[in-house]
Amino acid sequence: MKYPDVLDPLKVGEYPASAKSGGGYVWDAVLEYRVWCHPVRGAPDEDDGSDYYYAFETFEEAKEFADQNPGTEAPLALVLQREYIDEPEPGEYVHCREERVTEWPVTFLTRPARDEFTIPDFLAPDAPSNRLEILRGHAPRARKC
Repeated sequence: MKYPDVLDPLKVGEYPASAKSGGGYVWDAVLEYRVWCHPVRGAPDEDDGSDYYYAFETFEEAKEFADQNPGTEAPLALVLQREYIDEPEPGEYVHCREERVTEWPVTFLTRPARDEFTIPDFLAPDAPSNRLEILRGHAPRARKC
């Protein structure tokens, strides 16, 4: 699978290390691909024993680095969510209209990027019982572009 290009290659490596972790259900853009390195698992100690990461423009570069270096995790995607879906309680969904940045497993990027109807369709009273089918692009659209 070919994963999405980053939004701005010139900004790769410039984003703060701290980010939300997962969640939000939808994505708007990939900012960078990250490979976290852990000295306690065999990565070189480059930050006084602390974990650190390398940022990449493509998933393929990140994967190659992770495969060739000990003490690394599988690549993650740093994604921009211009809007997202919060789930404060199981099955309770809230449309959040604010930007945030979060790290995601790259497999989540197999879902289509959010469009103007994704969240309204997900929250609609007549949404399918498995609302994730909307996010995966497998459910009929309630609204037309």
